[in-house]
Amino acid sequence: MFRTLFDRDTWQEIFGSIQKNKLRTLITVIGVLWGIFIYITLSGASKGLDNGFERQFEEVAINSLFVWAQRTSIPYDGFRTGRNMQLKLDDQDYLMQRVPQLQYVAPRIARGVFGGNGSSVKRDGKSGAYAVYGDFPILVKIASKDIFDGGRFINQADIDNQRKVCVIGERTQTELFEKDENPIGNYIQIDDMYFQVIGVHKFSGGGGFENDSDIFIPFSTFKKLYNTGDNVDWFAMAAYDSADVVAVEKDIKAALKVKHRVHPDDARAFGSFNLGEVFNRVKGFSKGMNILSFVVGIATILAGVIGIGNILLISVRERTKELGIRRALGATPREVRMQIIIESVFLTLIAGILGIILGAFVLAIINVMTADNTSFPYTNPTVPIKFILAALGLMVGLGTLIGLIPAQRAVSIKPIDALREE
Repeated sequence: MFRTLFDRDTWQEIFGSIQKNKLRTLITVIGVLWGIFIYITLSGASKGLDNGFERQFEEVAINSLFVWAQRTSIPYDGFRTGRNMQLKLDDQDYLMQRVPQLQYVAPRIARGVFGGNGSSVKRDGKSGAYAVYGDFPILVKIASKDIFDGGRFINQADIDNQRKVCVIGERTQTELFEKDENPIGNYIQIDDMYFQVIGVHKFSGGGGFENDSDIFIPFSTFKKLYNTGDNVDWFAMAAYDSADVVAVEKDIKAALKVKHRVHPDDARAFGSFNLGEVFNRVKGFSKGMNILSFVVGIATILAGVIGIGNILLISVRERTKELGIRRALGATPREVRMQIIIESVFLTLIAGILGIILGAFVLAIINVMTADNTSFPYTNPTVPIKFILAALGLMVGLGTLIGLIPAQRAVSIKPIDALREE
């Protein structure tokens, strides 16, 4: 085998055969090239989408969900339809006990969201209306807050002592402070109450409602400032990674219906947004794209490899007399067979490498075009090297198998019959 592979005459005959059928060979090679190009680009594109959604969700727990109170739609236990529901602080412990799949539960309350008026915030003659959130430290377990150096988020001591401290957003800092001024340790007025700035948060979509101007204060301070008692606007929650987040959502609503005396079939009493379910759907879509790219790519590659087999069959038929002379001069069937197989593998390998290079080039262009685009969940479209090598190995294997057909046809030619053919 190796003697045939490195034999100069073998390669002269292969290139001679290719030159005789330039156009036909080129079209066939393009077929194989197109197959692996489609596989590379589709796989890379689906990976880019997958990476983009992971980037969008990297600040939020994957199995997170949010639940809030609405109005009842079914009369129950002496209550009429249309009762306004209200979540309470003690719902937190109740849910943790009733739904063991829950890992974290963070009560949240806010002003200036859901169309409400924001709080009046002032400092040194500058003012504006901003959304203010009352939160617990556990929130960062569900939706992490990226705080600039030198600052921090709310801690338990802030809650226990009802401290008048706040974490402001990047835009809030820009609008209320001078360009080179460090806001940490300075004070702002929130609805005429002085708060000390303890941190500045970078914008991240934690909680689903926030932006780069939001202000966070301790929950205990919020309820004292606005006299909200134990009311909670919504709960941000995260289930364990192994939990079925859809089932957890149903269990949470069922538990809240029991505690707040709501009809078990009332679907409107509590609203929810299941980010974990959305994430799983995105992952499922990405997985489907990977499978589709694999199926389409392999089918196209197989069609191209079959085309190479057809080209070689035609080549063998056209070279009947040449092959007969080789056999008459002492060429063994094994040598003839190996020459045809090597030609098949060579064409397949060249087409595969060109397809990989072209696919990588297209993905590189897409990556450059989407590198700075944060509004659409797409980044770094790549294909793992092991998948590329596996696809190339599959192509070589198919090229070898398909080359056996024309190789066997060449071996079956009898020297005496070939020499008689004109």
